[in-house]
Amino acid sequence: MSGTRGVLLIVCGPSGVGKTTMCHRLLERYDRLQFSISYTTRNPRDEETDGADYHFIDDDEFDRMREAGEFAEWAEVHGHRYGTARSTIEDAWSEGADLVFDIDYQGADQLTSHYDHAEAVFVVPPSMSELTSRLKGRGTEGESD
Repeated sequence: MSGTRGVLLIVCGPSGVGKTTMCHRLLERYDRLQFSISYTTRNPRDEETDGADYHFIDDDEFDRMREAGEFAEWAEVHGHRYGTARSTIEDAWSEGADLVFDIDYQGADQLTSHYDHAEAVFVVPPSMSELTSRLKGRGTEGESD
């Protein structure tokens, strides 16, 4: 299986809709599936771990990676930048794995445009009031986010 181009399953939607929960449930169920860990310039939330949830980097490192063409996709979301390293995809494929992504619609659009094996699923909240309740309960976004 080494070197096989696997599926890129993109789970996207607004913050607080449950993308991360959905990705974790998929990972528990499918052994061949790996989580794509994005790079971000934002600070970690209390429960997040560098290298497991995100690769937390500063603006200078993000700029260096972007300018070197290291990102398969990247986007600015709520004042912070997020991106997927090409090496993440290539490494998974060299292991014969599929990848699941928890990313913004901008990144989803870039990946589906550049990779034939990319499929995107857009997750919507049960209602806007439920989404607002989830975001307020999480306490990580400001009113403007």
